[in-house]
Order: sequence, then structure tokens, then C-alpha cells
Amino acid sequence: MRRRDLIALLAGPLPLAAEALEGAILVHEHVMVDFIGAAQIRPGRYHREEVFRVARKHLEDVKRLGCRRLQECTPNFLGRDAALMRRLSAETGIDIWTNTGLYAAADYKYLPEFAKSESAERLARRWIQEHRDGVDGVRPRFIKIGVNRGPLAAPDRKVATAAAITSRETGLTIASHTGNGSAAVEQVEIVAAEKVAPARFVWVHAQSEKDHTFHERVARSGAWVEFDGIGPKSAAWHLECVRFMAGRNLLGRTLISQDSGWYRVGEPGGGSYRGYTYLFTDFLPLLDSGWRRQLLIENPARAFGEPL
Repeated sequence: MRRRDLIALLAGPLPLAAEALEGAILVHEHVMVDFIGAAQIRPGRYHREEVFRVARKHLEDVKRLGCRRLQECTPNFLGRDAALMRRLSAETGIDIWTNTGLYAAADYKYLPEFAKSESAERLARRWIQEHRDGVDGVRPRFIKIGVNRGPLAAPDRKVATAAAITSRETGLTIASHTGNGSAAVEQVEIVAAEKVAPARFVWVHAQSEKDHTFHERVARSGAWVEFDGIGPKSAAWHLECVRFMAGRNLLGRTLISQDSGWYRVGEPGGGSYRGYTYLFTDFLPLLDSGWRRQLLIENPARAFGEPL
């Protein structure tokens, strides 16, 4: 189906391609992000009503294409707002998951002071408590961390270790913003050392690594390789990545998403919000039709522990 035909049909019954994706899961997206840094972030830097108004339309658009779950990957101290996600979920009908964890990438700009001095075990206790007690009444459904490029420095290894401990105690899957293949390999080793199955680890932003050898190595370890950031400028490379994994019989360890959105705190009107529909309307038609359900429904459900 051509894109213009799909757009024309959105106001009425779902087109056949969209019906085939009913139940799709977007494993890595954002609704709101605040890049001011952990030292300056505070309540009141945005108006929830405005964020709600801006984000709602984009969520409703992708809901019409069959999306039933969107994993909001903004961690604490970067703009996580679990209560707002709960409201958006109730109003749009999309199950929006929030997370626990901390983001050490970007040279630790988003790490609060306590995270720089506390041990991995103490950080893990904080995240386990969030999972047990909830964040503003919402239980985190996965662990979101970020690390810098490898070889990993001590703060990165600490955050990764804390995530592994949390995963071991809660069963939650780790989604780790990871800049290159060597950092992904190191994290898989950290996870294994903490007696956590590699299947509980997702290498986020794997498309940033241009050497497919790392993609294959991490996938064969049993971990997940996630190619996100899919958009018009990157579609050719993302398509190559997915086809490489399929050619190595590793499609069963592959995830795709867009890393799209989002309301940018501090910018007028939230800045330029990139919606969530491109993957459905433009990228999936490029893939073998037999891959679509696996990549958007089966693999996300297995990676993050939800029964099919």
C-alpha cells in the first residue's frame, strides 16, 4: 500500500497492513526529555497539561496503526514523569511503560551526586525499591541505563553492575544506551558475572556500531541487539542491519524501534516533536512480510518478559 493511501485511510477503518500489526510494541521511544542535567533538574520546569496536549496526538496516531505498548525510555534525572505517562496511557489506550535506573552516558551529566558516591549495591537497592513500591503509583517495568563508549570507566561499570543486580532481584530486563560494540560486550560480561541471563540485556542504539561483527557476537551471547533511531535518513542502514541479522539466523535476537518523540523541556512549545508512525508507514513495508510480527510483537514480548 502506498503511503498516500495509508494516510487517506487513517480516518476510517485500519488498512490491511496496519491490521496485521495490531498488538505492536515500540520498545524504545520518548514522550518527554529534559536535558538540563541532574544538577539543575527540578519540578516545575514544564507544564504537564501542555506536554499532555502535545504528546497525545502523536500517541493516538500510532495507536491507529496497531501499537498497543510504548516503552518510554526517559530515565530519572532526565525528565521521567511516571504520573504523566499513566494519564496519557489512560487517555490514548496505549500501555506506556516507565522505567527505573540512571543514565551515566554523556560524561555523567545526568547522574545525581548520590550515584557518584554510592556503591552498585546501594544503587540497586534504590531501583529495587522503586520496582516494589512504584514511582508515583506506577511500577517500573524495565531498567533503563546509559553508559559511555568502551572501554567502560568505573562509573559506567558501576551503573551496569547495579542494573544487573536489580535485574537478578526483580526479573526486569535492562535496556542500556550503549555507544559502541566493545561497551556492549563488556556489559554482557558484567550481567553474566552477576548470574543474570544475557537475555535480560538489551544493547540499545546498536546501529551506532558499524562493525556487524559486534552485532553477531552480542546476539550469539543470548543478549538482544536493538536497532533504533529509525527514520528517513537512516532507513537504508537500519535495513542493512536487520537483513544482516536475518542472514545470520539472528532475527530472533533483534529488536527495532525509533527513539522518537519528544517534548523538549525548556524549548518553546516543547520544540519539534517527531512522531511514532514512520516505522509503520515507511520502514516495515521494506522488510520481508514474515519478519514484521516477529520484530514488532514476538521479540519485544520475549525480551521484556510479557507473555505472548
